[in-house]
Amino acid sequence: MLETSGRLLRLLSLLQARRDWPGAALAERLDVSPRTVRRDVDRLRELGYPVRATKGPDGGYRLDAGADVPPLLFDDEQAVAVAIALRTATLPGVEDAAARALATIRQVMPARLRTRIDALEVTAVPGRREQSLPVVRADVLVAVGTATSDRRVLRFDYDGGTGEVLRAAGSEAGEGFRAPRRVEPHHVVTWGGRWYLVAWDLDRDDWRTFRVDRMTPRDGAGARFERRALPVRDVATFVAERFARPEMPARGTVELDLDAADVAAWAGSGALVEAVGEGRCRLTAASWSWGGLAAWFGIFDAPFTVVGPEELRTAVARLAVRAAASAAPAAADGEAPSGQR
Repeated sequence: MLETSGRLLRLLSLLQARRDWPGAALAERLDVSPRTVRRDVDRLRELGYPVRATKGPDGGYRLDAGADVPPLLFDDEQAVAVAIALRTATLPGVEDAAARALATIRQVMPARLRTRIDALEVTAVPGRREQSLPVVRADVLVAVGTATSDRRVLRFDYDGGTGEVLRAAGSEAGEGFRAPRRVEPHHVVTWGGRWYLVAWDLDRDDWRTFRVDRMTPRDGAGARFERRALPVRDVATFVAERFARPEMPARGTVELDLDAADVAAWAGSGALVEAVGEGRCRLTAASWSWGGLAAWFGIFDAPFTVVGPEELRTAVARLAVRAAASAAPAAADGEAPSGQR
């Protein structure tokens, strides 16, 4: 009996890991005859697992989705991975559900796995920005995700949209509404802690991204559509390009009287640090203005020489005059400090 139970668990694990299994392949993996596999499949069906026989040259089996959720089976690595994923879920709207799911899974775990999970103390601490992010309602997320997977047109009201405000004749200036948006949903993604929908806007005839926390889906299933190809190779590239920061207009280079290793530790990922000798390095960076870039180079509190361009040299000279004037003693009798006349 114990041998049979263990074989059933192994069979269930194999069926969950792959969509279709030839009967002969299952028999080989379990080291039993095809007839034994058929009997074990019948036992799984009696336990509520919807195992369907598939047709083909070899014949096989497939574990389908059922009306009820039968007991799930995870191997040790899968159980630990699921627990870690649930413990570190911090996206607004799913934290509480993830914590409840983790408590449920932990309760039915064998002692050896529960000990491993409890020993792994992981606390996902959201930053200040994440703490202020809006919560996404679970029903909205499900509705948007369902329309995306079913490839149905989605109609929704969008808070903060830029569409035309419609008003009835004689209505007050503050009264009115925007027509619901109509889109072909393509992907639900997360970026910077927020949920977004990537979709083809039918009214604007272009690709758009929408924040899911601002969406209120309308009732009713929309018409089916054929999914369009994105203008780039994948959705990750599309979102990264849409949300990429604009290139800084001011970019310049200086030589600092500091070791390259010391500067690299504080320069940030957007800067380029090159060693040019002992105690000296070349630093290239960018900023929103030449004055801002000149001031940023000064934070290293070390002598530096401007390499270029000329706009940076001019900005450094202008900043030096202003700094000298700001540090001058207070003028008497209303006389303006030198350099500010």
